[in-house]
Formats: sequence, structure tokens, C-alpha cells
Amino acid sequence: MNKIVIIPTFNEIENIEKIIRSVFSLPEQFHILIVDDGSPDGTGNVVKQLQQTFKDQLFLIERSGKQGLGTAYIAGFKWSIERKYDYIFEMDADFSHNPADLIRLYKSVHEDGNDVSIGSRYIKSGKVENWPLNRVFISYGASLYVRMITFMPVKDCTAGFVCYKRNVLENINLDNIRFIGYAFQIEMKYRAWRKGFKLKEIPITFIDRKEGHSKMTKGIVKEAIFGVWKMKFSI
Repeated sequence: MNKIVIIPTFNEIENIEKIIRSVFSLPEQFHILIVDDGSPDGTGNVVKQLQQTFKDQLFLIERSGKQGLGTAYIAGFKWSIERKYDYIFEMDADFSHNPADLIRLYKSVHEDGNDVSIGSRYIKSGKVENWPLNRVFISYGASLYVRMITFMPVKDCTAGFVCYKRNVLENINLDNIRFIGYAFQIEMKYRAWRKGFKLKEIPITFIDRKEGHSKMTKGIVKEAIFGVWKMKFSI
């Protein structure tokens, strides 16, 4: 098995079993690594129960307390690299990312010669559904802002639905990643691009979560706005 999907969780009890079963029902085979930040709602316990059904396919890292999206992915990346997975995916637990699109992201790197594939809302045929207008404005504006500062040729810089070849992550010093919120997504793409890796955006339909609660905060937005300048002049 050479493909693993990393899903960070914090209080996703409404979604976690459904998203796991959806990934495992795909015609292409994937493993799943859940990185749970001590969800008080019992998300981790549900994963442990499902591990009995999906033995050697479903894995769990349990952490104490909410430590941030970026650190969850870094933990997952290191775990996956150590186990020699060739294709390492990021995906949300709340069905804002359609599990079926994992196959399209995989084919983009496995068959089409790309190093990183990005599920994109803001290229032709990409869409956003059920988001309030102000949320769309913030997200699209953030990506435009990042492109203007960095010149990075990615239209959905904050996208969190991504497939990396293992060698991309091996060539990025993960211990130097500084952001822990959604700016983490910007920094990972920027570092991969600066290393000369080929990034490709794949159009997806992003659907706002139907169950559970968004983890977006003002602090996360602030980190992205001011952090981009620091990132540009330090990488």
C-alpha cells in the first residue's frame, strides 16, 4: 500500500465514521491516518472502534489538547514518511472535500508527472457551495493576496485538499514550518514551489460542512495576513 490520507480531527464525532467508510469504499485503495487532538466528544474512541473493522488500514495518532492544524499535519507527514508511503494526502473530516476526488488528485501525481496536486476552488470548473458570501470573499481574497506577494502560480493557496509525493515532503524541512493555522497550507505550497517541484491544481466542488462546527478563528486569519510577508523574506 502506498497511499495514505491524513485527516486531522477535533470534535468530529458527527462525521468521522462516515468519512472513514467513504474513503474505504472507493475503487482505489487508500489507508487513513487520523490525527486527533484529544477531542472531548469521543472522536478518537470512534476511530479505535473502527480499527477493529479496518485492521492495518486505519491508524490513529492521539495528541493531548488542540495544537493546531499545521502541527497535526506535520505529525502525520513524519509518521507517513517513516512508513514509506509514496503518496500522502491532506483532507478534511467534514465532507467539504469529496472523498471521490482523492482518485483525481492521485492520478495527477501518479500518472501525469506532477509532484503536488491541489484540489482547487478557484480555477475553471472549481466551485464553492453553501458558503456565505463573506467567507468566500475572505478565502478568495486571501489567495489573491498571497499570489500578489509571493508570485506563486497557485490560485487556491489556502486549499487543504492536497496530494504530495513523498519526496516533496522529504525535501521540505518540516521542523522549520512556522505556521499552525490555515497559513500552514500557504507555507507548504510555497516551500514546495520554491524547491522547484511541479504543482498542479485540480478543480473541485468545495461544500461547506453540514455537521459539526468550523474551526476558523480571527487569530487564524490574522496569522495568514501578516505571516505571508515574514514567509516571503525568510524562505
